Amino acid sequence: MRNFRSTSDFVTPVSRIYLYEDSSVENLKLSEIADYLKKKLGPIPIDRRGQLLAARSDKDVEFLAKELARAKIRDLAEFNQKFDPLHGEIEFEKKLLKNPRSKLFGILYDGIKLQDIFWEVIPEHERDLSHVHIVFTNRLFGTWDENDRRYHARVSIYGFPSIISITGIVEAPAKPKEFYLEQQLTGLPTEVLKEKFRGRFIDHGDERLTEIMKGYVMQAIFYHIASSPFCDDKRCCLYNSHWQEEVLEAQLKLPEFCERHEKMLEEMRKKFNSGPLT
Repeated sequence: MRNFRSTSDFVTPVSRIYLYEDSSVENLKLSEIADYLKKKLGPIPIDRRGQLLAARSDKDVEFLAKELARAKIRDLAEFNQKFDPLHGEIEFEKKLLKNPRSKLFGILYDGIKLQDIFWEVIPEHERDLSHVHIVFTNRLFGTWDENDRRYHARVSIYGFPSIISITGIVEAPAKPKEFYLEQQLTGLPTEVLKEKFRGRFIDHGDERLTEIMKGYVMQAIFYHIASSPFCDDKRCCLYNSHWQEEVLEAQLKLPEFCERHEKMLEEMRKKFNSGPLT
């Protein structure tokens, strides 16, 4: 990780931040996240928007449904799969696009392909790199890992736009080791184990979701402004957590930022207060 020391390390200008909701997500309050960003960054314009893929023409729905179906991962051990989607897969995606409040479970998308689809539907005049687009989605996505040659579910992919999976925060970071050990030894149903280990992981509709997502939004901001979204300090909200309990510690416990990133944040605020961050 680069050791950023001064505002000269802030490489990308910012003129506006866009937050996109997913209407099928429970307990995510974009208004609270927008207020948080203003408090942390200063007077930067922030737009809250609805679902990015919603309210499209029939022609757009047809195109997007095919692209989303092609972005589906069929085999976790096959990289960059290319296939012609089945008619049923396309029709399923059409239903999701036309009914944005529909719940979606059990499908894993290639995160890079999904990111490209989101980018294509952002208006061209807002694709300038000074615009920060952060998309919340209930779609679960993954990225390829060269180390073990397979796809893994992720919480977020930062870039243009940054995408954050609400399903991913539930499914991607591992639950406590004791959860899996007891599951293996006792064969107890998942719901029973969830109740026993409640509070030590994040579940669908979790009331802590908004507070947790604030840290992931800040990771997207740091990626855009300083080209580095993560921190090595497990107590910092920029820490790249792989376990549920690490997420809870990094996002819900103090200090919010490590000393180094708190200093960087203060420099960001000064820049925003004096004009666009450059």
